[in-house]
Amino acid sequence: MKNRIVLKIVGMARRYRVNQKYKDRVFRMIFHKKKDLLSLYNAVNGTDYTNPDDLEIRTLDDAVYLGYKNDLSFLISDTLNLYEHQSTVNPNMPLRGLLYFTNMLKAYVEEKKCNIYGSKLVQLPVPRYLVFYNGSDSMPDVSVLSLSDAYMRTADVSAGKGDMDGPIQEAIKAADPALECKAVILNINKGHNIELMAKCERLEAYAFFVSRVRAYLAAGCTLEAAVDRAIDDCVTNDKLTDILVKNRAEVKNMLLTDFSEKKYRKILVEEAIAEGREAGRLLTIRIFREAKENPEITFEQIAEKVGCTVQEVEDTLKMIGIDRVS
Repeated sequence: MKNRIVLKIVGMARRYRVNQKYKDRVFRMIFHKKKDLLSLYNAVNGTDYTNPDDLEIRTLDDAVYLGYKNDLSFLISDTLNLYEHQSTVNPNMPLRGLLYFTNMLKAYVEEKKCNIYGSKLVQLPVPRYLVFYNGSDSMPDVSVLSLSDAYMRTADVSAGKGDMDGPIQEAIKAADPALECKAVILNINKGHNIELMAKCERLEAYAFFVSRVRAYLAAGCTLEAAVDRAIDDCVTNDKLTDILVKNRAEVKNMLLTDFSEKKYRKILVEEAIAEGREAGRLLTIRIFREAKENPEITFEQIAEKVGCTVQEVEDTLKMIGIDRVS
């Protein structure tokens, strides 16, 4: 029955489309120019690059997560950087990063015509993954998520069973895990990472904008009114005026659409769960009725008649105190 609820949610979500085009986020819009992205890089790394052309944009056109193209990836000083913005806590960011880096490195190798089958070591840029978080859940200024935290540990590995004294076993142990990806999470909410904000004016301005939206929402404004008033506050304080004055309607649409989609997805889940519960209740009634009216019937026959699995029949009847029907 749980699988049916999941399938219901997936089916409904697939039918829901606000816009078939990818929607760039406000964060991406703020840092889409090389000079602004370079200022963010310098602030994070404590560097002082001044030439925007030192930075080479490497964002993949077909790399899309949940319908949004919301990444900023670029090469500079032999580092391959992936910057993402998140408004929710997501423990799977390292896995997402690994998949993204795999595609970026594949494109890099093909572009440079590297011979990965040759005897010469192929030189690769160092991958670095930063996630800029401004959700409402509490998070420290800086945290690190590791892909290895998600690996399932079998009993023999976790307990250290087996002969680990031989050279082969020691080498395997030293190389465990074979794949790793670390995501550095930076909290960019107002009041966090103050030193970083002081070094990057646009990042501080973005934090100010988000904080104003939240403040007006808390005061009882509608989302549209909160965004409007937050934009006015930014313009008054000369924050992100180049973006907010020229692209006011677009910024509003991004935030309103994003809010609507999140709200709609929540409704989808709630409706699907409710429908799943009702379907489960009706299925229980039908199974019980078949078992009561025909004591000689088997689990398999009940499952065939009501259109469910044998396991569902067994679980349902056990739940109401019937271990067998014949």
